[in-house]
Amino acid sequence: MNPVAQPQTQQKQLFPFLDLHAQFEGIREEVMLALQSVFENQQFILGPEVQRFERELAELVGCRFAIGCASGSDALALALMAIGVGVGDEVITTPFTFIATAGSIARVGARPVFVDINPDTYNLDPKEMEALITSRTKAILPVHLFGLVAPMDEITAVARSHDLAVIEDAAQAIGATHDHRSAGSIGNVGCFSFFPSKNLGGAGDGGMLSTNDSEVADRLRMLRAHGSRTKYHYEYLGLNSRLDTLQAAILRVKLRHLVEWTLARRRRADCYRLLFTQAGLTESIQLPVEPPHCWHVYNQFVIRTRHRDQIREHLSRAGIPTEIYYPLPLHLQPAFSYLEYKAGDFPHAESASREVLALPIFPELTEAQQQSIVGAITDFHRAKE
Repeated sequence: MNPVAQPQTQQKQLFPFLDLHAQFEGIREEVMLALQSVFENQQFILGPEVQRFERELAELVGCRFAIGCASGSDALALALMAIGVGVGDEVITTPFTFIATAGSIARVGARPVFVDINPDTYNLDPKEMEALITSRTKAILPVHLFGLVAPMDEITAVARSHDLAVIEDAAQAIGATHDHRSAGSIGNVGCFSFFPSKNLGGAGDGGMLSTNDSEVADRLRMLRAHGSRTKYHYEYLGLNSRLDTLQAAILRVKLRHLVEWTLARRRRADCYRLLFTQAGLTESIQLPVEPPHCWHVYNQFVIRTRHRDQIREHLSRAGIPTEIYYPLPLHLQPAFSYLEYKAGDFPHAESASREVLALPIFPELTEAQQQSIVGAITDFHRAKE
């Protein structure tokens, strides 16, 4: 089994992996006024701020409908429920992602069917999908990992040829595009997370679904509220998964800044590329790719190296934080042992899990901080020579 990376040596950090304090200081007054308005209104469940945020999010994504829910994980489960995925069905997805992706499939009683990733983009490789489709396959669930849209042209072409639904896990990719189509607008349903570490993060959990299908949107609204359209009358067995009005109010404030924050992330990604190039490290360090016609939003800036664990330890000793997304692919997780996958089944995902390392990237990250990060990695490589 693929070994899990050893924890970092604990050192005082020079700066955080993600600086939410700095973000808040820039919008403090706007946020506090929005919260005050909700408390004065006293409508905390599906209040007017939720409806306004849904309309604004739908406009951003380019969909007719957006439906708020309690978390990104719930968004995935609700999407599957709304298109009728259930016990005995199969859903094709990637093993190199957060557990909520495949966990939502299992949660509705269906079976996750994994397909290996493209080693350059880390997204699902559509060339592997066709052979996995059976009479039980109901949907494909690609992930737009780290903020890069998956190869949706190929994925949707396969889906159409087999009459399958496509649910986009866009939790890390709000605002990302491919050919000017936004993540969450290309498949049947898009699923977003507002976990605080996301590019558009709340002050707790929150999620959203996007769709152009009015019937699916109607079912989603019912499913998030116990399956009810009319109080105490239930058409479906749903969930209690409503976006808090307080979260919606905060997210509406942050949404006004999302474009500038995204541009700042992209500038920092460009800065990393320049610094790694100037340091002569691009032969030994694989940098994130941005395929043609894609707009990457860099929820994470993930490098890849055979010396991942040693570099991480070296950076930790220098007070530089890093994260690993993800140290063990889902097909090797004990929670999915019942699927009977084994080591070697998805070699690209397994190799990536041993070699990827996420560096700090957030709008307030300074060039000096980036120079210190790349400088420390350069020092590591020089010491090895």
